[in-house]
Amino acid sequence: MTLDDRQAIDGLPPVHEAWLPREHSLHRPRHGGRQLTALISALVFFAAPTLMWLGGMRPSELENHELASFPSLWDGWGFLTGMDPWATENLVFRAGAIQTADWISRTFFGEPAPFDQGPTSQSGPLPGSPDQEGTTTEPDPNNPNNVPDAAGYRRVIEGRDGWLYLGEDVIAKCRPERPLAETMARLAELREIVESSGRRFILVAVPDKSTMVPEHLPDSYAGKDCAEEVTPQLWQQLSATARAVDMRAPLQAVAEELGRPPYFPLDSHWTSEGALELVRQVAERVEPGVTRSWEVVEREQRTANADLPPLIGREGINEAMTYRLAPDGENFRTIRPLADLRKPVRRVSEPQEGMVSRPTLLLGDSFSLPVSAYIPTAFADVTQLYYSTIDPDPALVARTVAENEVFVLEIVERNIARGDLRLLDRPFLDLVRQETQNRPIR
Repeated sequence: MTLDDRQAIDGLPPVHEAWLPREHSLHRPRHGGRQLTALISALVFFAAPTLMWLGGMRPSELENHELASFPSLWDGWGFLTGMDPWATENLVFRAGAIQTADWISRTFFGEPAPFDQGPTSQSGPLPGSPDQEGTTTEPDPNNPNNVPDAAGYRRVIEGRDGWLYLGEDVIAKCRPERPLAETMARLAELREIVESSGRRFILVAVPDKSTMVPEHLPDSYAGKDCAEEVTPQLWQQLSATARAVDMRAPLQAVAEELGRPPYFPLDSHWTSEGALELVRQVAERVEPGVTRSWEVVEREQRTANADLPPLIGREGINEAMTYRLAPDGENFRTIRPLADLRKPVRRVSEPQEGMVSRPTLLLGDSFSLPVSAYIPTAFADVTQLYYSTIDPDPALVARTVAENEVFVLEIVERNIARGDLRLLDRPFLDLVRQETQNRPIR
C-alpha cells in the first residue's frame, strides 16, 4: 500500500497530521519550534558535563558528598530519574553560580540566598553523621538545593560574629525519628548486652556546637523553642538511663583553658582539643589514673575546608592546632589521622606507661576522625570504625565488637536526638548479643 492508497476513516485524514499540507486545518508539525528548542536544551543540559570533562574541567563537591555518578542502564526507570542529579551536580561552573547568586541576594535584598532552607531528609547524611562514603556530608543528595519548606528550618543557621551552626542540631530535636525515651532504653539495652558478656561498654555523648557555644546563635530561628526544651531532657536521660560520659563539663574546662571553644566557627565539628579530651576521658574510665603521666605539646597549625559555608554558597577555612602526646611524659608520638573509617582499622603498638593495653573498639561518627590522630598513642591495641557501617554490613560491626574487650561508642548529640541509628534497631542488637555471648570475656 502506498501513501496515495490510504483511505480516510470516520472523516479523519488518511495520512499522519504531520504529512498534511501546512494550510490544512489539522496540520501539526512532527517537530515544532518549541519541541526543537526543548530538544536542544535537553541535549545541552545532559551533554555539558561530559563535554566539559573532556575539556579538562572538573566539578567540585559542594555539599560534602560524592558527586552523583552516571546512572546505569540496569536501573530501569532509575536511569532516567538519575540523569537530572548527575547533570546538575557535574556542572563545573555550579560553585561560581551559587556564590554569584548569594552575592546578588545579600547585596540587593539584604538577605542570604535560600540555598540552605527546605525540607530536611532526616534519614539523609548530614554533617556529624558518617554517610555511606564515610565522610561528613551533611546535605541530602536527593535534595541538594533545599527548596524552602513551610516550617522554615534552615540547614545552616547564621549566627553572630560570623559563626555558622548546622540546622540539624535543631531539626533532630524538633522532628525526631524515634521517641527520646525509646532511644535511651535501646542504648541501655545495648550496654546490658555488651556488659553481660564480660566486656566494658563506654558510651560517649558529644554535645552539638549549638549546645556548647550558644552565645553566637541568633536571637530567633525556626525550632529554637522546641530545641531548647528538648536539650536538658536529652542530657538528663543520657546520664540517668544511658549512663553516658557527658562531655559538656570536660569541654567547658578545655574552653576555659584555651580561652576559646573547642569547636570551629564555620564547621559542624570540634577541634583537635575536643578530640584529645575524648581520648583522655575514655582512658581514665578504662584505667583510672592512667593519664597522670601524660604530656601534650603543640605540633603545628593546619587548615582545611569548613563544611558549612558551601551549603550557603560560600567558602570557609578551618584553622586548627594539632598536638603530640607522650603517654609516659617523655616519648612524644605523632600519629597520622585516618581519612576513612568505613572498614575496621586496627592499630597496635608496644604498651608503655600511660597507655591502655586492653583491646579496644571505638565505634563512632565523623567526630571520631580527629580522634584517630591521638587514640593510638594512648591505647596499645585500638580499632576504629564508623557505626554507619552497620547499614551495609551489620555482621562485620557485630564481629568487631566481639573481637575487643572494651567497646567505646561515640555519638554526637544530634544523632542521639534524631534517634534513627541503625545500631539501635532490634536486628542489630540481637546480632551483637549473639556474637558477644559466643565469645564471652572471663
